[in-house]
Amino acid sequence: MCSNSGYKSNISTPVAVLDFEGVLGCSLVLSVQALYSASDDVVDLTSSNFNREVIQSDSLWLVEFYAPWCGHCQNLAPDWKKAATALKGIVKVGAVDADQHKSLGSQYGVRGFPTIKIFGANKNKPEEYQGGRSSQAIVDGAMNALRALVKERLSGKSGSSGYNKQQSGSGNGKKDVVELTDDNFDKMVLESDDVWLVEFFAPWCGHCKNLEPEWAAAATAVKEQTKGKVHLGAVDATVQQVLSSRYGIRGFPTIKIFRKGEEPEDYQGGRSRGDIIEKALDLFSDHAPAPEVLEILGEDILKKTCEDSQLCIIAVLPHILDTGASGRNGYLDVMMKMAEKYKKKMWGWLWTEAGTQMELESSLGIGGFGYPAMAAINTRKMKFALLRGSFSETGIHEFLRALSVGRGSTATLGGGTMPKIHTVEPWDGKDGQVSGAIPV
Repeated sequence: MCSNSGYKSNISTPVAVLDFEGVLGCSLVLSVQALYSASDDVVDLTSSNFNREVIQSDSLWLVEFYAPWCGHCQNLAPDWKKAATALKGIVKVGAVDADQHKSLGSQYGVRGFPTIKIFGANKNKPEEYQGGRSSQAIVDGAMNALRALVKERLSGKSGSSGYNKQQSGSGNGKKDVVELTDDNFDKMVLESDDVWLVEFFAPWCGHCKNLEPEWAAAATAVKEQTKGKVHLGAVDATVQQVLSSRYGIRGFPTIKIFRKGEEPEDYQGGRSRGDIIEKALDLFSDHAPAPEVLEILGEDILKKTCEDSQLCIIAVLPHILDTGASGRNGYLDVMMKMAEKYKKKMWGWLWTEAGTQMELESSLGIGGFGYPAMAAINTRKMKFALLRGSFSETGIHEFLRALSVGRGSTATLGGGTMPKIHTVEPWDGKDGQVSGAIPV
């Protein structure tokens, strides 16, 4: 599988080429032709038509998320086209160029290519297709999913989980959209340190009704991905007339962005859930503090930081006796500046002293390059890349930038698993002292 969260194989060398930018969306310099055309029975799905074609459809859909440069995707294309023709009129078969429509890939947790998902009864929670990649296997998988869908409908179960905040009093879809009123708006929005995207709607408005499922799905995704720091709210402007008048609402739906201490800003983006999520994540990263640069004091710190982050940057700094406090603080200052520079990536930043975590150093192949050393680790793939240049703002920037465009080389973490991490005492911020020396 070609990976958009880390790694594309490089046939010319035994070392994989790293595309860390793919953690947030793949970046490719070369122009590559799309795998499907209008003459195929595969429906071309985009950020603009995905909701209309798939989410609002009563049909069962098989959707492939691919990248044109991905060799596995190119190999799958003939079978995917053949399956689409065989299933025509029975099951819908579509394809998303997730390299171009990154927001859709991000929304559905696509980490590698090709990824196939089945959109059945509950379109907001597609299933992962686990079958074979031949045309016959794909058709068989589609028919099995179709039988399961028909059986579920015969049992009287509803497949709908859409959000209808404005017109229904129940449904799981509405839970993450905050209902805002004249009475609670100032306290919840204006006095909040968080970022708010607020939709002003009218219940009779057709465009508002079309936006409802997108707004609801985006609200849930944004809540999870920003850890509750960006909120989506909704105001019935026909009822909450004080708010409608205050913000000069003249058309529906109107979406405004609220940040503490700033004038509200009109939202100018697209109205699909992918567009809304993408904007919300941009707002979050713009206002998020830089991540902390944490010392590796035990397994829990390493595990939590790396599992919660899409990428871990780990530095192994020289022993305190070699640098003193001022030298170490200089290295940490460089790391903090780079953490600030790359904060939109939401990566984890860690450091340890040379010789303290020997298993970690060994698994990364650190030692032959001297100290300080740095590695970028993708724990999902158990792959890493080493800094070969200088441990400086310029050197680290070049290292990370090269990785983001697929120019860096990677290797598998020793053993394919995270190494043993020892529990150590934190650095006290002072110069080191030779063991057995008598303090003056």
